[in-house]
Amino acid sequence: MCSDAVVKRILALSSIRSDYDLMSTLYKRLTADPGMDFKLLVSGAHLSPSHGYSARHVLEDGVPLLSKVETLISGDTRSARLKTASNLLSASIDLVKDFSPDAMLIAGDREDVLVGAMIGGFLGIPTVHFFGGDHAADGHIDNPVRHATSKLASLHFVSHEEHRQRLLSLGEESSRIHVTGSLALDKFMDEPMLDRAEVASRVGAPSQAFAASWAVLIFHPIAEEEAVAADYIETACRILLERGYHVFLGAPNTDPGNHRLVDALARLDLDPRVTFYKNIPRNLFVNLLRHSALITGNSSAGLLEAPSLKMPTINLGKRQRGRLAASSVLFTDGSAQAFVSALDRVEQPEFQRGLAHLANPYGDGRSTDRVMSLLRTIDFQAFLRKAADPLAICHEPR
Repeated sequence: MCSDAVVKRILALSSIRSDYDLMSTLYKRLTADPGMDFKLLVSGAHLSPSHGYSARHVLEDGVPLLSKVETLISGDTRSARLKTASNLLSASIDLVKDFSPDAMLIAGDREDVLVGAMIGGFLGIPTVHFFGGDHAADGHIDNPVRHATSKLASLHFVSHEEHRQRLLSLGEESSRIHVTGSLALDKFMDEPMLDRAEVASRVGAPSQAFAASWAVLIFHPIAEEEAVAADYIETACRILLERGYHVFLGAPNTDPGNHRLVDALARLDLDPRVTFYKNIPRNLFVNLLRHSALITGNSSAGLLEAPSLKMPTINLGKRQRGRLAASSVLFTDGSAQAFVSALDRVEQPEFQRGLAHLANPYGDGRSTDRVMSLLRTIDFQAFLRKAADPLAICHEPR
């Protein structure tokens, strides 16, 4: 183990608001720790004005940047996403090499995470992968990207014992895997409470929204649903409006099909009972969820974060299916009939009473403390070389 007195140089990569929000509590703690020389490399949608230029939220948090790398190909195709990844790879190698971190932190299942793991592997820099071992049944590219990143990574900080077991099945050594809970939940413990009127005003909702129940709708495109995604959103929004909700719409991520979804959201925003907030700062998003009655769409926030707020989730379509989920999460096929049935269920008094006793399977909101302890004490170099035979690991007792 390394001494706490040794200053460790830590680098993290972030390309989009969603992954920064998941990790931001940790990044701020690392920034404030005198035993850490922490830097963040931002790229992708963070630097895109059309996606809200979320790099400004990083700067507002006081997190120090190693560099801002413009990589995003603002196309609406599968090849654009791959070209964006290649831009990040070629532009970041020398930046990472010159900073020479003791460890790199990478989080999630997007292409930039795989790029970070490749850079770490080839440059001989230990990598710590967060949120590995998860798995959805939708067949989306995120699954193999997540698992491939895990095979390249040196260490794993996972959210749940099920995820640890999955990494063991992939042939990862037990000594490399730490169950810390999900960092995504810590912000609910740390972010100050804002009252409902302030949230509505800052998000730009009209005055009539103040008295209505709130529903948050966030939908990210996947290739298999490009043709129907806009219909899912418009159907769910229409039904929520008929039930008297004010609907808050979040922007989709940069995956193929996002342009069509943005057009649909802009049309819905013409209704005064709808607020298309696009991208908002983390503290405002947290408080928007705190004051909302439900979340729908297919965002991971419905699985990871909503249960901590005792909030029901109605997941639309294929994304997120098969993942570990609390009893508050209902999965539907996106049709009007299925959505009405799910909405009827979550509005029932019995279902609402059950939320009071809901426990979030992803953690308790204290994961940052566990992660900080590990980062201070782990000898990263001891985990750089992966010489163990996966076949032998898979046959070891668990």
